[in-house]
Amino acid sequence: MILLDGKKLAEKILDEVKKDVAGLDEKPRLAIVLVGKNTAIEKFIEQKKKAAKSVGIDVCIYPFDQAISTNELRKRLSEIVHEKKNTGVIVQLPLPEQIHVQYILNAITPEKDVDVLSSRAIGNFSTGRSKIMPPVAGAIKALFEEYGIDYKNKHVVILGAGNLVGKPTALWLLNEKATFSVIRSSTRHPEEFLQQADIIISGIGKPGFITGNMIKDGAVLIDAGTSESEGPSTGLGVKKLVGDVDFESVAAKCSFLTPVPGGVGPLTVALLFKNLVAISPHEYP
Repeated sequence: MILLDGKKLAEKILDEVKKDVAGLDEKPRLAIVLVGKNTAIEKFIEQKKKAAKSVGIDVCIYPFDQAISTNELRKRLSEIVHEKKNTGVIVQLPLPEQIHVQYILNAITPEKDVDVLSSRAIGNFSTGRSKIMPPVAGAIKALFEEYGIDYKNKHVVILGAGNLVGKPTALWLLNEKATFSVIRSSTRHPEEFLQQADIIISGIGKPGFITGNMIKDGAVLIDAGTSESEGPSTGLGVKKLVGDVDFESVAAKCSFLTPVPGGVGPLTVALLFKNLVAISPHEYP
């Protein structure tokens, strides 16, 4: 079994981003809209800030109260999007239950939507008119290319149909003319699909859901699901981050596996900043 080192590949991509940033007339700035307080989310934002600093990109956090209404958040987000200094804007997900998520995301114009989550940006991507990819899909593509994994002539199973992993990955594979299945929460006997899959891409956020008896020998496992362990805290009260794959039980059967942390996560951050540079003003003379 070969571990897919997303961290090492992310560093390679960030080195390229740093060179691109150095050639810009103005330093790009990423605006991050954060609603409420969440320890796991705040740790992820810190990773983004650290990566941004290493390549010369500014990050501006816009915090809002957990109880904010959809209309008020939409109004404030529109102001943030139209602020000239903000090259790209993202809304850190998940949002509180009272918020209409897609309505909020649609306030981000495609020209600044580095996460590719607004309806217009998704439409551009699905029809091949976008110059950038959704970061998770871009991260998976980068791993496949780096390790020479053939995905176009294999049976791919996507576990989950969420906005960050399942949906954008499915759109990408459709554009690539690949063969794949999508397993949703309503899918009966999901293990039957998993057992036939050459490649499994998971983003459901259920710790250790995929076990060795669910996969066939030689399967490729891309674990894009991250959640905090339900077990005891480790060190200073910080819970351990885990993926959808039960690492120990699948290690003897799979051919490639992304670790959590250190797999898809760091690459997603790197691809986010690659997108930011790609949509920077110097690209639109």
